[in-house]
Amino acid sequence: MSSESASPFKVLVIGSGGREHALCWKIAQSDLVSEVICAPGNAGIGEVARIAPVSASDLDAQIALAKEEEPGLVVVGPEDPLAAGLADRLRAEGFDVFGPGAAGALLEASKSEAKELMERHRIPTAASRTFERSGIAKGYLDGCTAWPQVVKADGLAAGKGVYICADLKEAKAAVDAIMEEGRHGKAGVKIVVEEFLVGEEASIFAITDGDAVLVLEPVQDHKQVGEGDVGPNTGGMGVYSPVPELSKRIYKQIEQRVLLPSIHMLRREGIEFRGVLFIGLMLTEGGPRVIEYNVRFGDPECQALVRRLQSDLVPILQATARGELGGIDTPTWDPRTVVGVVAAAEGYPQGPRKGDRIDGLEEADGVEGAVVFHAGTRRVRALDGEDEVVTAGGRVLTVTGLAKDSEGARRIAYAAYDKIRYAGKFCRRDIGRRREARREKAEA
Repeated sequence: MSSESASPFKVLVIGSGGREHALCWKIAQSDLVSEVICAPGNAGIGEVARIAPVSASDLDAQIALAKEEEPGLVVVGPEDPLAAGLADRLRAEGFDVFGPGAAGALLEASKSEAKELMERHRIPTAASRTFERSGIAKGYLDGCTAWPQVVKADGLAAGKGVYICADLKEAKAAVDAIMEEGRHGKAGVKIVVEEFLVGEEASIFAITDGDAVLVLEPVQDHKQVGEGDVGPNTGGMGVYSPVPELSKRIYKQIEQRVLLPSIHMLRREGIEFRGVLFIGLMLTEGGPRVIEYNVRFGDPECQALVRRLQSDLVPILQATARGELGGIDTPTWDPRTVVGVVAAAEGYPQGPRKGDRIDGLEEADGVEGAVVFHAGTRRVRALDGEDEVVTAGGRVLTVTGLAKDSEGARRIAYAAYDKIRYAGKFCRRDIGRRREARREKAEA
């Protein structure tokens, strides 16, 4: 539970993805921390934290674990337990928690609710309509004259509930997949149809305790599964930071038109928000517009952020949890570039295969400037009695490289990626080259 003592304390991190590995990796470096516990963790997290085999979605078990371990800080990584109210319940038990309550998590848990808030508070976003019946949605699409249109499952769909539809046929198929076939379960009870925004994407992360705001370095994600930004959306196939496309002028626009109004929106709505507000943006000709809100660190964006953050992360997280963020010094950042490449499993994002042995992890981590973060992995006992790491999800690893420039960081990341071996492994080979690719296309 919270303590004013300066003695080292435990930190409990909840989750099992690449984001949680990155958080545990960074938190474990802090002199303020006596031990990092992660529930349920993954094979890589076990190298930097003690694993507690408790599901992130089992709120009662997570509360019991916190009472048993008495951490000085709890960090809730994924969106699902946040939306289910885990942070609220932990705070009610007296724990310092980094992560918003259920009211704040609704910004991510319901795209339609987030749209209503943005429209009410005049935060620029794409024009949209919400539907609870597939027939009415299709009727609306019949009348659309501008294409593409974007069809989104309303609820949490692990980054896979967004369909960019080039024409009416694709849009109706997306409606059927979400609402009739139930591809995303309860997340697809409602859908949002919105205009397709043209421009450059960017991700902005702002840590806030409801009063003070700490803006982190910008990060650029690659959402679509195929090179050249084609194919279905995923949770993220790669990332880079800093983002050269974000000039100081554009960044100032984002702060004035989107970021600060979003924080004020939460305050005016009476939503106590102690965590990170992750804003997905499109930089259009008319200025920045919000694509979506998320209420946790991104994955794989978090992996890039911790590689560049030179300051201790723990005081920032703890001050946020306690409502004391205004007293924290501005963090320092490594000026170099980080590129993160996601190693995915065959079949991702539709139906990834699992259980394949992973080799080459030590060799990859041995590449100078590289750090490998685990996401969909687990440790099992092989027939010969030795432990081995196997695939356990669609996005298996994020391989990061840090260097003075983008090309150097790419070389490191891909050199480390190429040392990793498992059946069906694939990645995008164009991570961090979006700007160059567009210039080459324009010159062709």
